[in-house]
Amino acid sequence: MPVVDLAWQSVRELNAALHRLAAETNETLWEIANPNGKHAIVAGVDAPIGIEIKGHVGYYCAGMNKQASVRIHGNAGTGVAENMMSGTVHVMGDVSQSAGATGHGGLLIVDGNAAARCGISMKGIDIVVKGSIGAMSAFMAQAGNLVVFGDAGDALGDSIYEATIFVRGNVKSLGADCIERPMTEQDRTRLADLLGRAGFRDGVDPGAFRMYGSARRLYHFHIDNVSSY
Repeated sequence: MPVVDLAWQSVRELNAALHRLAAETNETLWEIANPNGKHAIVAGVDAPIGIEIKGHVGYYCAGMNKQASVRIHGNAGTGVAENMMSGTVHVMGDVSQSAGATGHGGLLIVDGNAAARCGISMKGIDIVVKGSIGAMSAFMAQAGNLVVFGDAGDALGDSIYEATIFVRGNVKSLGADCIERPMTEQDRTRLADLLGRAGFRDGVDPGAFRMYGSARRLYHFHIDNVSSY
């Protein structure tokens, strides 16, 4: 198992080594020691490997992740898993703003809380937050699912498109064109499947969540809605 100590090796060297990996590599488990809040750790990985980061990370950790399974044993700064394509990123602490921003696929799991703009402009990623999320989360979210076990801040789902938001706690306010929608049996099954992928095999009732999505009033410009644009 390769062990990279960022106390004396650079993030550039680490990322370059990961980018050189072939799809059939036998170096399938990596450990990163002493991340110490450095930025862009393991960004742009495109290989079916596991990465264990032993500590807190800075901005854009695991950005553009593809195929890899990344576990962060600490907190993460702005933009963790930004523009993620596939694979899994699991943060075992709290995350700063814009977690999972513009993500196209894969699964982001946050054990703690997420700050503002969680899932902003998400395009297919699934995000599960075990704590609460801040204001303007899922702003302009186009596709994918955001699941929140705790509470949601102001303007949840502002200008949302076809993404879905599930919240078990309280919602401070909904953004423009975001409404609560009735959950069908198909929606509950979809949520249960997602929770299973996030490690919740039992004990979590999908019916305890409320579902939010687009009212579809802002898809086309209309003068009656001008104050909402």
